[in-house]
Amino acid sequence: MQRRSFINRAGLAGVLAASVAPAVVRAEANVRWRLASSFPKSLDTIYGAAEVFTKKISEMSGGKFVISVHAAGELMPAFGVVDGVQNATVEMAHTAPYYFVGKDETFAIGSAIPFGLNSRQMSAWMYEGNGLKLMREFYAQYNIISFPGGNTGAQMGGWYRKPIKSLEDMKGLKMRIGGFAGKVIERLGSIPQNLPGGEIYQALEKGTIDAAEWVGPYDDQKLGFYKVAPFYHYPGWWEGGPQLDFFINTKAFGALSPEYKAMIEAAASHAHVEMQARYDAANPLALKQLVAAKAQLVQMPKSVMDGAFKASMEIYSELNAKNKNWAKVYADYAKFRADQNLWFRFTEATFDRYMQAAKL
Repeated sequence: MQRRSFINRAGLAGVLAASVAPAVVRAEANVRWRLASSFPKSLDTIYGAAEVFTKKISEMSGGKFVISVHAAGELMPAFGVVDGVQNATVEMAHTAPYYFVGKDETFAIGSAIPFGLNSRQMSAWMYEGNGLKLMREFYAQYNIISFPGGNTGAQMGGWYRKPIKSLEDMKGLKMRIGGFAGKVIERLGSIPQNLPGGEIYQALEKGTIDAAEWVGPYDDQKLGFYKVAPFYHYPGWWEGGPQLDFFINTKAFGALSPEYKAMIEAAASHAHVEMQARYDAANPLALKQLVAAKAQLVQMPKSVMDGAFKASMEIYSELNAKNKNWAKVYADYAKFRADQNLWFRFTEATFDRYMQAAKL
């Protein structure tokens, strides 16, 4: 009896030891990466998402996986980060994909296109629809794997030296506007300029441009646009829910252990959620302060919205016929957008309209 009892206890101990051994034995290697951001350090929320991401990676890895963050211009220009990741100059970047429509218009769908998805709908398409799958298939052509890396929420329509009252006012307007929207305002007679965030104020101040859009009250206040262009239009019809991405070189990502890959996925999701939470929390006070500083809020005229919508749909139709990458991704995106708009019309939009009219 004593012998059998001893054997049973020994057997149980062996099973328990075997079940914990792998966790004890495995030791991750030290990894050092560099991340090139498309944003200046002064924009603590949009630039800060990369810092939130890298901090979480370090915490989860016990300091063994360290990623240094470099602001736009430190390692490469703001709009050079795709080339940097593609060519393995850096292991990863944090950027707005629509900056790179000059390479292929399909980049814009991974961020924001005029009259597209809002931020919640964009996350739904990415995580539960086919968005992440389709965009990764496209980015693979550039040796990139992507992870959603933040969203600003719907943006403002920019700062103008003179208010826009009709479509006629758009003609000849020199405007800093990012990504795909430039193609649309071009059809309205405007002249788009694609400038990094750090160069916009000087261009407005010198009169090199007549108007500029960036993000929303919190960031715009930091950049001081209200001092040189007081008319603050809304909404930013070209950015209903612009997503930022972490772009990682596919070879660098493939060399990571499964544990480190899982950390990247988890940290990216964390940064993705935190960025919009920070914007939603900070924008209301910033807007009040901008109005107190004499910024004038102006709703975008319906004629401009209608003209931009018509031009956008025409461009999408043209791209469907000439760009196979675009046609493949946009077909899925457009169907998802139609379903989402039907659903939101009966729920979110109706609730929001009531609450915004209520006396609180």
